[in-house]
Amino acid sequence: MIKKVVGASLIGTTVEWYDFFLYGSAAALVFNKLFFPTADPLTGTLLAFTTYAIGFLARPLGGLVFGHFGDRLGRKKLLVLSLLLMGGATMLMGVLPTYASVGVLAPVLLTLLRLVQGFALGGEWGGAVLIVSEHGDPARRGFWASWPQAGVPCGNLLATGVLAVLAAVQSDADFLAWGWRIPFLLSGVLVVIGLWIRLSVSESPVFLAAQEKAAQRKAPEPEKAPALELLKHNWREVLIAMGARFAENVSYYVITAFILVYVVTGLGLSKSVGLNAVLIASAVHLVTIPVWGHLSDRFGRRSIYLVGAVGMAAWIFAFFALLDTKDPVLITVATTVGLVLHGAMYGPQAAFFSELFGTRVRYSGASVGYQLASIVAGALAPLIATALLQAYKSSFPIAVYVLITCVITVVAIAFARETRGADLEEHDRVGV
Repeated sequence: MIKKVVGASLIGTTVEWYDFFLYGSAAALVFNKLFFPTADPLTGTLLAFTTYAIGFLARPLGGLVFGHFGDRLGRKKLLVLSLLLMGGATMLMGVLPTYASVGVLAPVLLTLLRLVQGFALGGEWGGAVLIVSEHGDPARRGFWASWPQAGVPCGNLLATGVLAVLAAVQSDADFLAWGWRIPFLLSGVLVVIGLWIRLSVSESPVFLAAQEKAAQRKAPEPEKAPALELLKHNWREVLIAMGARFAENVSYYVITAFILVYVVTGLGLSKSVGLNAVLIASAVHLVTIPVWGHLSDRFGRRSIYLVGAVGMAAWIFAFFALLDTKDPVLITVATTVGLVLHGAMYGPQAAFFSELFGTRVRYSGASVGYQLASIVAGALAPLIATALLQAYKSSFPIAVYVLITCVITVVAIAFARETRGADLEEHDRVGV
C-alpha cells in the first residue's frame, strides 16, 4: 500500500509542479516578450516575474482553504481537486491571446490564471506529503515522505526538458509564435494520468482513525476551525516551518529560474545553456532527495537540514563564480551541486513538517507554514535577484541575499525540536 500511495503522490505532484515551473521558465524566456513587451529586456523580465510572484500570493490562501477541508473531509478528495484546478489553468494559458492581439487584456488574463495555479498548489503540497507520512511507518517516514518532494525536480525536469527540446528543434521565431504553447497544452494529458492514479489510493489511516475517535466521543466538544486551533496552540511550529523554508525556497528559485535570466541577459549566452544545466541538475536532484530523506531517518531531520542550509550559504558564492566563467560544463556543475545541497533541506522537509503538528491541524499547519514563507521567499527571489543584477551589474549582492536567507533557516532549525520517528497518533493523544 505504501508504495502505491507514494507513486500516486509522486505522479500527482510531478504534474502540479510541471505546470507551476513551466510558468517560471516561460516568464524568463517568452512572457517578457509576448505579454510584457518593453524596450529594456530586464524590465520586461521584471514584469513577467511579477506575475510569477503573484502566483505565490495565492498559495497561502490555497493552503488555508485546502487545509481546512483536508483536516475535516480527508486528504484524498482535496488532492483530486487541486490537480484539476492546476491542470485546467495551465491548459488555458496555452490558448491565451498575446499583447499584440488584445493589448492589456492579455497580461490580465495571464495573471488571473497564475492566481488559480498558486491557489491549487497551495493545497497540493500539504495533502500529498501528509497522505504518505500518515500511511508509512515512523522508522522510514523520512524516506517515504521525501518521494512526493521528488515531484518538484520531476516536474521541473519535465517542464525544462520540453522547453529545451522545442528550443533545439525550432527557430526562435517559431518558438515565440506558437511553439511555447505546446508544453502548456500537454498538461491536459498529464492531468488525466495523474487523476487516474490518484483516485486509486485509499484515504490516510491516521486521518480515518482520528475521525472515528471523534465520532465515538459521548459528549463531543464543538469543533473549532483548524486554522484557529493552529494559531492558538501551534504558532511556534508555524514560525519554525516558515523559517526552515527560507533558504530552501530562495536558493531553489535563484538556481532554477533566475539562472535563465542571468545566463541570457547577464552573460549573453544562449538560453539552451541555462536550460540544459537545469535539466541535468534536476535529474541529479531527483535521485538525491530520497537519499537525504533516508539519511534523516538515521541522523535526524535537524542535522540533515543544517547540512543543506550551511552548505548552501558557502556554495552560492562558488555558484555565481562558476556561472561567470561562461563555460557550459562549469555552469552545469554549479547548478547540480546547488540542487544537491538544496535536496538536503527539501528531502527531510515533508516528514519534518508533518511531525510538527497533530492530525486535527496537520494539513492546515504544514500547508500554512510552507506556503506563507513562499510569499516572502520563493515569490520574491527571482524579482529581487533580477533587480539586484539590474542595479549593481554584479552577482555578488545576489549571493549575499541568499546567504542571509540561509542564516534565517539555521536560526529556525536551532529552535526546532528533533521530530525523527515521532508516532503521529501518539502526537494526537499528548495534544502537541
